[in-house]
Amino acid sequence: MLSHILPKAEISIRENLTWLYILRNLMLFAVIIAMFIAVHGLGVTLPMNQLWLAIFAMSTLNLYTWLRLRTPEPVTEHEIFSQICVDVVALSYLLYLTGGASNPIIWVFLLPLIVTAIMLPQAYAWNMVIITSCAYTVLIAYNVPLPALAPKMHHMSGMTPEMSLQMQLLEDRRHFNLHVLGMWFGFVFSAGLVAFFVIALSKSLRDRERSLAEARESALRDDRVVSLGTLAASAAHDMGTPLGTITILAHEMEEDLPEHRYPELHQKLKIMQQQLSRCKQALSVMSASAGEMRAESGKRMTVSHYIDDVLNQWRTHKASTKLKRYIDSRVDPAAEIIAERTVTHSIINILNNAAEATQPEKGIEFHATWNSDMLYLTVRDHGPGLPPDLLEFAGQQPVRSNKQGMGVGLFLTYTTIKRLGGTIQFSNLESGGVNVEIGLPLFAKERHS
Repeated sequence: MLSHILPKAEISIRENLTWLYILRNLMLFAVIIAMFIAVHGLGVTLPMNQLWLAIFAMSTLNLYTWLRLRTPEPVTEHEIFSQICVDVVALSYLLYLTGGASNPIIWVFLLPLIVTAIMLPQAYAWNMVIITSCAYTVLIAYNVPLPALAPKMHHMSGMTPEMSLQMQLLEDRRHFNLHVLGMWFGFVFSAGLVAFFVIALSKSLRDRERSLAEARESALRDDRVVSLGTLAASAAHDMGTPLGTITILAHEMEEDLPEHRYPELHQKLKIMQQQLSRCKQALSVMSASAGEMRAESGKRMTVSHYIDDVLNQWRTHKASTKLKRYIDSRVDPAAEIIAERTVTHSIINILNNAAEATQPEKGIEFHATWNSDMLYLTVRDHGPGLPPDLLEFAGQQPVRSNKQGMGVGLFLTYTTIKRLGGTIQFSNLESGGVNVEIGLPLFAKERHS
């Protein structure tokens, strides 16, 4: 689809050309119906050959527009305005053949003006005012007179002046009826067109407001992530020296407390050194810039290997938690994913939250399946579930945690997955616990072949 590769401004202009194509079809249909009613219903004599020539010209333009919409070349505002000008010329020719300014549907000149004002900038609208006004003025003086509803009855021999006056009045009444019929048709057509445009514009405005709201929400989340990243880098810098000092002291204490004399203290010191090593590694990751992290850690991996790698990393910290794996064996084993460190940390964070919330004897469940485009992961625990007031906006903003954490891990996980074009949804299970569904885009080989 073109909408996946074109910028939003180009998509909007192309949609305007599509609307112009639809409206021209409606206008052609209305002109043919009006000609049919005038000739076969009212008995008006019209130059049909010339009228059909104008209709054929407009149909040819619409065929060109239909073919143009199927090409990848960008559509410009000048191109749309040029097509509307051609429509004005065609309408002027149709009106010239059917009475000019005396034609009761002369109001049709308002349609190109309305379309231009809606689709194009203000300068084009004022130019269209000048063009349509000039065409209207020319049609006042130059036109093929519109015949009456019935053939004129000339004075016959022996017709009295009173009878001639009555026939003239009857002919004037028929002309008046023609104008009334034309004005009625103009009202009905204009009312339908206005309603159509109002409904279409209202839907377009609602869609645009929704897109703007989503963009604002995404921008706010990105701002929070940037702020958190800045604070994390600053904290990593400030905590580096204290952690280094504690590491040195722990090493000196290990030497002062030999293992054969103080086995329990020595074991505790080893655990403390392991935790210090984890803290230093985490701070190194925090202090790295997001761009460097993406460039260094983003690599192609098969989905099955990536899942194994993520679960193995998680196992190093939560080895005691029971995990039930459900991997769909029917999926494509050659499917690949861009393995980013931020995504891996996000999945591990979800697993950690589930492990902390679940009942130890039941553990957690991990489901994985994928197709050629997306990887779908599901993590389920058997804990108390999320409170209803948090379930509605889980992950969309930082929340206060009832534990010692700061409550930003879930927010960073949500933002990371959304930033990469993925999806994440939270729901409570009827049997108890939280169900987290994650969708991640896969590496599309056909796009890079």
